[in-house]
Amino acid sequence: MAWRAQLSRYLKELRIHLCQTSPSSASTRDFILSNYTDLKALNPSFPILIRECSGIEPRIWARYQYGVEKSVALDGLTADQITEKVKELVRAGAEVSSKTGS
Repeated sequence: MAWRAQLSRYLKELRIHLCQTSPSSASTRDFILSNYTDLKALNPSFPILIRECSGIEPRIWARYQYGVEKSVALDGLTADQITEKVKELVRAGAEVSSKTGS
């Protein structure tokens, strides 16, 4: 749970791309429904952008300092696996911050 509060510390933005109706985005929709409220409550001014587009492959993007971005494909992952991927993105942000001395 501690990683949720670190989101705004190590990331500049989190973008989630998904399809509103496709089965490949079902777990991504479940992840959003079960986690968005908590993430925003712990990081009220942090931008979490949800982009819906018909037929798109679900993917999550993390933007770090200096415009560095990482993305992870979410197709075929469960909501719990997506949570693990977000944790990994936060950890990667901590590494980027430590390398730049911030």
